[in-house]
Amino acid sequence: MTQRNRTGAAAALVALALLAGGCTGATGGVRGTPGAAGLRDPYFPKLGNGGYDVGRYALSLAYDPGTGRIDGTAEITARATQDLSAFNLDLAGLTVSGATVDGARAAYNRAGDELTLRPHDEIPKGAEFRATVTYTGVPEPITDADGSAEGWLRTAGGAVAVGEPEGSKTWFPGNHHPSDKAAYDITLTVPAGLDAFSNGVRTERRTAADGRVTTVWHTPEPMASYLATVAIGRYETGTATAAGRAADTGSGTDAGSGTDSGSGTDSGSVPVLTAVEASVTADTTALRAEIPVILERQADRFGPYPFSAAGAIVVKDGPLGYALETQTRPVFPAASFDRTTLVHELAHQWYGNSVTPATWRDLWLNEGFATYAEWLYTEEYEDVPARTHFERAFAQDANWAFPPAAPPGPGNLFDPPVYQRGAMVLHKLRETVGDPVFDEILRGWPAKYRHANASTGDFTAYAESVAGKDLDGLWDVWLYGDGKPDKP
Repeated sequence: MTQRNRTGAAAALVALALLAGGCTGATGGVRGTPGAAGLRDPYFPKLGNGGYDVGRYALSLAYDPGTGRIDGTAEITARATQDLSAFNLDLAGLTVSGATVDGARAAYNRAGDELTLRPHDEIPKGAEFRATVTYTGVPEPITDADGSAEGWLRTAGGAVAVGEPEGSKTWFPGNHHPSDKAAYDITLTVPAGLDAFSNGVRTERRTAADGRVTTVWHTPEPMASYLATVAIGRYETGTATAAGRAADTGSGTDAGSGTDSGSGTDSGSVPVLTAVEASVTADTTALRAEIPVILERQADRFGPYPFSAAGAIVVKDGPLGYALETQTRPVFPAASFDRTTLVHELAHQWYGNSVTPATWRDLWLNEGFATYAEWLYTEEYEDVPARTHFERAFAQDANWAFPPAAPPGPGNLFDPPVYQRGAMVLHKLRETVGDPVFDEILRGWPAKYRHANASTGDFTAYAESVAGKDLDGLWDVWLYGDGKPDKP
């Protein structure tokens, strides 16, 4: 994401207890227990849910831009990580009209942003199950702690959906913590004259007798829910091909999704699809044409491109006030569609999208790497050394408000230290270990944790293993330290 400049627990427990009560397994008696309602993230403790691991979302959405209403069906394929008598899904607003688990009707209850489902029979640990939820309503955006808007944002004649850190729960039910990544199939139906875009590869586009247009999008690689996107409106599209993708042979250390993490053998080419709202098409043509070249340059530096599709979505300036690295197809308001921001969001495909933070406290691993990718780009192609950017960042007092690995709260996740000081950590690492070792870390980190989740501790341990030495002095000052050093 580009840096933003942005100026009832008791009821849930009662509901969960009611749902859990009386749930019997096939052999009689209560054996399972409810999955946790929240994963205790340092900044969003109620986000996400325990007791299961999602492998795939199949979302079908019909949207009426006149009323703002969506009619949706979410089919969630998951595996139980404990004996389950009930489990939760995150869902903000909207009205649920029915739920099933493995085809049998399931009891459900709403308490705040928690949707609790009780299957007819308990689900044993290790079993795969399929939950289906039908719902409808007008999604309401979320106002973040720092004042920005996210979620399902209505535009003139359409909509755009972005979800960092929790806005995806405004338009589909799921496990909305970044630690539970999954494959996605998203089917979108919109009125005649409009089109709809999402992540991954478009596998189908059809027009019904009434003129409504349906498109189907497939993302085979694991994706955190905050990286899912939808863009609906009048768009112009462009297609190209980028080199730089190797055949996907695995999912890294632990993708944690139980899904096929890649698309199998391929030729190494990546289809690039861009979609731009018609009114800003002309102003974006030249830069959109650079996307394949930028991706190829990044693949040379960061390793093979990790996904089966690429591109960008550009919308008119309006309700979306920032660019976001939505997986395979970043979203930009027109005012933010510049080369620096494009380099940043494309770098996130390696750092943040493929390697995803274990918790929101680890966000500097996304933003520090993407910001440093900007510095590397200007160093290699514009003759501005990364050291120059480092010294400029060092001189700015705003970058010393807190350590990048410890934002004070959710309202600080997108503050300057996470971006600029995060990049400074990487530059000091580079100067400490030397360019050859740093380049090995730069490529090896997204390779080791390809399509997985990783923490700050994972990164520091990995860097030290590659460097072959203890780097506590560096981390203590630049990553965790409260004060500003005497000199850069």
